[in-house]
Amino acid sequence: MREFEDSDHWDTAAAHYEKTAHPFTSQYAEVALAGVALNPGARVLDVAAGTGALARAAARTGAQVLATDFSPGMVARIAALGLPNIEAQVMDGQALALPDGAFDAVFSIFGVIMFPDWRKGLSEMARVTRSGGHGVVATWRDSGAATFLLLSQVRRTLFPDRSGTAMPEAVAALSDPQDFAREMIAAGFKAPNIQAVTFDFELNVAALDEPDTLFGMSPDWTSLDGADKAAVVAEVRRRAGDRAVLPVPSTALIGWARR
Repeated sequence: MREFEDSDHWDTAAAHYEKTAHPFTSQYAEVALAGVALNPGARVLDVAAGTGALARAAARTGAQVLATDFSPGMVARIAALGLPNIEAQVMDGQALALPDGAFDAVFSIFGVIMFPDWRKGLSEMARVTRSGGHGVVATWRDSGAATFLLLSQVRRTLFPDRSGTAMPEAVAALSDPQDFAREMIAAGFKAPNIQAVTFDFELNVAALDEPDTLFGMSPDWTSLDGADKAAVVAEVRRRAGDRAVLPVPSTALIGWARR
C-alpha cells in the first residue's frame, strides 16, 4: 500500500474520505477518547489526524487540540472547521516538530499504522507525552475494515488464486494484543490495555450504482478490469439480498497506555 505513504494520495482523497470514512472511524475515536479522562484545557495531540475524527471529539471536551497530518489536504479540512480550540498543522508523525512531554494525551486513530516507520511514529508519540500522560493508538485487524475488508473477502471468493494488496506492515505486527502491548512498551509507554472494538460499516447497497466511488480508494479495486469489477458488484449485491444496507462487521484494536 505504498500509495498510502504518499501525501498527494491523501490530498486527492480528503473530501471523499471526510464524507465516507470519517463518520465510520469517528465511532472508534469516541471509544478511544472515552478511555481517557480529559480535563478542560488539557493539551491533546492527534497524530495523522486525517479529517479530525478524534480532534473534533476531543475539542468538545474543552481540550486544547493540535491536529497534525502529513497531508495538506487533510489538514485543510480540519482548519476549515474554524474551531477555536483546534489548531491544525502539516507535520510528519515520524519526526514531530514538537517538544518533549508537551501533551497530556496523544492519540493516533488508524494513522501511525500507515507510516513507513511506524515504530518511530509510536516512539515520537511517547516522546511528546508528559510523564503520567496517556498514549492511545487504534489499529485495524486482519484485512482492514469497511469497504476494504468487504472487497478482500469478495476477492477471496471470486479470485482465490490471486493475491490481494498487503495491508501496511503495522497492521500485521499489531493484530495480536500481546504484540501490540509489547510494541507500545518498546516505544516508551507502560501498562498498556488493549481492547477489541467492533462496529458495523453500513454499506448502502444503492451506492453500488457508482462502485468506483465506493471502492475507489482501494488498490484491490483499481487493479481490476471491467469484467472483474462487475463480478465484484454482483457478488456484493448477492450478499446483500433484499437488504438496503449490508453490514460489514469491522474490528479494531485500541491500545491505551501511560507514559
